[in-house]
Amino acid sequence: MEIMKAGDSSEERGTNTHREERLSYLILPPENGGILDLIRFLLPLVHYSDVGVADADKEFVEISQQESELLDNDHRWVILVSIIARKVIALLAKPMMLMGCFLEFFLNLLSLNGGLSGLVFNLLVPGKLVIPHRNSASFISTIGQLDKRVDLLSFPFPYSLQDNGNSNNKEEDYTSSTSNSWWTEVNREIGHGESSSLFQLGSRALMDLCVMATKLAYENANVVRSIVCNHWKMHFVDFCNCWNDYQKQKSTQVFILCDKPKDANLILISFRGTEPFDADDWSTDFDYSWYEIPKIGKVHMGFLEALGLGNRADATTFQMHLQENVQPLEYQLLSDDKMTAYYTVRSKLRILLQEHKNASFVLTGHSLGGALAILFPAVLLLHQEKALMQRLLGVYTFGQPRVGDKGLGSFVEAHVNHPIPRYFRVVYCNDLVPRLPYDDKTFLYKHFGLCLYYNSCYIEREMKEEPNRNYFGMRYLVPKYLNAVWELFRSLTMGYTYGLEYKEGWFCILFRVVGLAFPGISAHCLTNYVNSVRLGRGSIQMSSI
Repeated sequence: MEIMKAGDSSEERGTNTHREERLSYLILPPENGGILDLIRFLLPLVHYSDVGVADADKEFVEISQQESELLDNDHRWVILVSIIARKVIALLAKPMMLMGCFLEFFLNLLSLNGGLSGLVFNLLVPGKLVIPHRNSASFISTIGQLDKRVDLLSFPFPYSLQDNGNSNNKEEDYTSSTSNSWWTEVNREIGHGESSSLFQLGSRALMDLCVMATKLAYENANVVRSIVCNHWKMHFVDFCNCWNDYQKQKSTQVFILCDKPKDANLILISFRGTEPFDADDWSTDFDYSWYEIPKIGKVHMGFLEALGLGNRADATTFQMHLQENVQPLEYQLLSDDKMTAYYTVRSKLRILLQEHKNASFVLTGHSLGGALAILFPAVLLLHQEKALMQRLLGVYTFGQPRVGDKGLGSFVEAHVNHPIPRYFRVVYCNDLVPRLPYDDKTFLYKHFGLCLYYNSCYIEREMKEEPNRNYFGMRYLVPKYLNAVWELFRSLTMGYTYGLEYKEGWFCILFRVVGLAFPGISAHCLTNYVNSVRLGRGSIQMSSI
């Protein structure tokens, strides 16, 4: 457990008072108000009080005085969409949870009993029925049921993104590695021996490890340990359930592995993303609330809370954790039961890097997990953790939402992407989540880093930002639905086209059917990202690496 200092001298109190006067934030609480309040909120004729917020606005907006000009009537509809979406999600929270529990149990019941016919047979034979037990090493999440691949690819030589996985022998390249250490195998092919680093920035091997780790992060600790040790032949370090003080529950999960238990070359940290039936996770993705770190930029408040760096119930808590150039002045002693993600991971990373002198670390995550993966080094930079940042190999995110404004992007890129790019943001086709939160002059959310965009034919393109940046543009409306039809047809032929490893099961195909109505949701599925990394082809310019 990391122990945090307490103390507040008179000089410090004066400094804190000055800082509190400079607090800049926007909070959109969806739980307040009703239908009439929503209508009043949209009325163009409102009279602002001395603090700059109309009485009708106070139900839905908490804003610092210096930011009150953001509530002009031309942009209220964006706030309204966020509030309505989160109100609907809150209403569906209990049904979503119950549906998720039932679906996961049923899918595991089927898989553990050999499918529908096996389940019927085992029901008829006494003592044959296998009952799933949540948190066991055999209980697989909904994400894992959608895509049951667990093995890493073995590469006869280290692929870079310039290689695009195109060799003369696809079958040899794309075989699952289950018996040998993937790290050792590729290292041997490189010719540097087992003691040197396997992963190089831009390598296809590193991308494959990261995307599979993001998928594995949705599983329970026992499944993660089993896959890491038995399939990947790597060293499982820890699985952390971390405290979110705003949600008052352990809602942030992250696991850590090393390539080997001694003298490791790589440490990988994978954050869990948005769970399909977790209303709080989806509400966070649709939340546009932000907190501004002085001299750096605006940061998504929900993602900061997921890392354990504040609580919107008291905006000054963000200030306590997010001070430039210094460690926070005032901490509370946290029990092991309520350790938060940022401090837990930072503490464990310090120990691991001290133990493994030659190791570098990589951060990865899908969806919400991708947001946490890039915010973690941003806060390390803020806290002047230079020794840790020097050991950062890279950050790979998949289907990641926007995390902050242009100021935050400039701050992170100046340190992470120079002199060479170390942050890669992978986006698949019409995925809705990378287009959230909205990018306009009210909220100023901006993507940064190198975007590796894959279309529905798995053709790679390097670009600054994915097409249709806010998703709801009319120009892309018809193509989105036509593409959803194509993806459904493609799912039926994947096994014939690319081999049995890529064959999609009935549950994944059913999810594609849902995508006919909600194409942005089905496109967010990790199956698309695993296929993109493994089958991606095209020209990605990586001359700077």
